[in-house]
Amino acid sequence: LLPVPARADDCYADYKAKQEQPLRLHYGVMQVATCSAGQAAPEVAARLQAAGWTLLNVISVFGSEGLDKRKADAGPYFLRF
Repeated sequence: LLPVPARADDCYADYKAKQEQPLRLHYGVMQVATCSAGQAAPEVAARLQAAGWTLLNVISVFGSEGLDKRKADAGPYFLRF
């Protein structure tokens, strides 16, 4: 049997981002339209840029089963963007 692909509404990305002047870094989680890290990166970057942040990297893309273990680490940036 082949695994069933996750629905788009079940895709999330965790990422690292920065702001300059002064330097600020954050780790966050956001819902994305695609379950591919390469395809999610432009979406994550655009949403962060609109809020004045620069994407450093998308760490991973995962389904809803990975949300709970990332919530504490993301803090105020959990599903913020």
